[in-house]
Amino acid sequence: MADMEVLGFEHMGLDPRLLQAVTDLGWSRPTLIQEKAIPLALEGKDLLARARTGSGKTAAYAIPMLQLLLHKKTTGPAVEQAVRGVVLVPTKELARQAQSMIQQLAAYCARDIRVANVSAAEDSASQRAVLTEKPDIVVGTPSRILNHLQQDSLRLRDSLELLVMDEADLLFSFGFEEELKSLLCHLPRIYQAFLMSATFNEDVQALKELVLHNPVTLKLQESQLPGPEQLQQFQVVCAAEEDKFLVLYALLKLALIRGKALLFVNTLERSYRLRLFLEQFSIPACVLNGELPLRSRCHIISQFNQGLYDCVIATDAEVLGASVKGKRRGKGSKGDRASDPEAGVARGIDFHHVCAVLNFDLPPSPEAYIHRAGRTARANNPGIVLTFVLPTELPHLGKIEELLGGDSGAPTLLPYQFHMEEIEGFRYRCRDAMRSVTKQGIREARLKEIKEELLHSERLKTYFEDNPRDLQLLRHDLPLHPAVVKPHLGHVPDYLVPPALRGLVSPHKKRKKLSFKKAADPDIKNQDIQKQLHIQGKSESDSTYSGNGPEKT
Repeated sequence: MADMEVLGFEHMGLDPRLLQAVTDLGWSRPTLIQEKAIPLALEGKDLLARARTGSGKTAAYAIPMLQLLLHKKTTGPAVEQAVRGVVLVPTKELARQAQSMIQQLAAYCARDIRVANVSAAEDSASQRAVLTEKPDIVVGTPSRILNHLQQDSLRLRDSLELLVMDEADLLFSFGFEEELKSLLCHLPRIYQAFLMSATFNEDVQALKELVLHNPVTLKLQESQLPGPEQLQQFQVVCAAEEDKFLVLYALLKLALIRGKALLFVNTLERSYRLRLFLEQFSIPACVLNGELPLRSRCHIISQFNQGLYDCVIATDAEVLGASVKGKRRGKGSKGDRASDPEAGVARGIDFHHVCAVLNFDLPPSPEAYIHRAGRTARANNPGIVLTFVLPTELPHLGKIEELLGGDSGAPTLLPYQFHMEEIEGFRYRCRDAMRSVTKQGIREARLKEIKEELLHSERLKTYFEDNPRDLQLLRHDLPLHPAVVKPHLGHVPDYLVPPALRGLVSPHKKRKKLSFKKAADPDIKNQDIQKQLHIQGKSESDSTYSGNGPEKT
């Protein structure tokens, strides 16, 4: 009966071309945020909407924006071509993703609706050329949009009708407060505005007062993350930092986690430390590094989505950490200061078929936890989140659980007991690997990636043609040796495998990558995740691993 009451796309009065695009995307019915937001937006109301990551917020504002623009063009008197819609996002990757979604929805009306992304990798001159053609919708970060407004290559005062702030709770915390206030001075007095956010905080309240006029607030009665039947969340309490590396080694080297995994740490230096540590054991992983150009970061995400890597190590500290707010953008903590201030990972980036999120470092805030966990268990697929916690971090973990538990007070992150004595035989290997990863090695690993970028940069190709000596110096510079890899560590002798796991895992064999068809099948993924996580809590009377995850009470 509840299904009968859902307002379908076909009942929203949408242009047939939009309905066809929605059908091509395979959307049979709107999500909750889409069902509530689209009709209100089409009535011309300002919206303040909160919905969890992965709930379809982008389409919730893109569909009414396209509908209103199409209606204006197809009915009434002819109007001059102008920029009538602006979408503000906190990162370049999100700008690219928003543009892609809007273009997919406008597939059948591409002649009538043009979309431009001014946060792309092109230089300012190329972007100015695109803006002179007056696209209907412009997507970008506040700093890029403001830059074009100040250069007079973008004019909005007489034409803007729709303003969207996507991931609104990140815009201030990312350091865009001054740019936003300056940007608003270039806008007309009357326009329709949408604020879309995964959380409501004081930053969103400040934006609401700056931008919205008598808004309708949609605070949907849904949890900020999927329920336990879809998303399993565990805490792994480690006595010391060394134990975190040991547990991660056991999970990955014994293939106890199958499929794709995202590993989150809190600094870029930690990302490389972790990658070099895993390399010691022939575990392939890549770092999503904000120091590298946007195209390179997108290429890494693409390789991950294609199955070339099973593990991506990422950081969200620059985007969501409290230390960012109030500081000048681009001036991060030591070890991260060179990274791109508009490079964000924790939210919105389209990683495909992520089976597990591992918080190797505890998230800096409850909101950061939500955004990290939102990378898995998307679109009705199952997922697991494992959060590594040191004893000194338990109070902070309590704050995260308090936010997730809400009024019920029920524990959300269940204890996930590792009996460390079962993997104690691996400890000397982990210590050996950790000693091999030095500060100098981390520095050289970062330099090596930047050097490779310089050598393969299309933008520097002409420069190197004019200055061949610089190219030769770069190519024949002293070789960089990030860390000495000891081949014997890549093999795990059978006698070191815990007795309860012998015969169940083959650590010396290469892990098979899931095919796209298999990775997309929820039933297969459920079996892979639940059957392979064997290092789990067992009761005192058990002689083998219980295989059911949480601690028994």
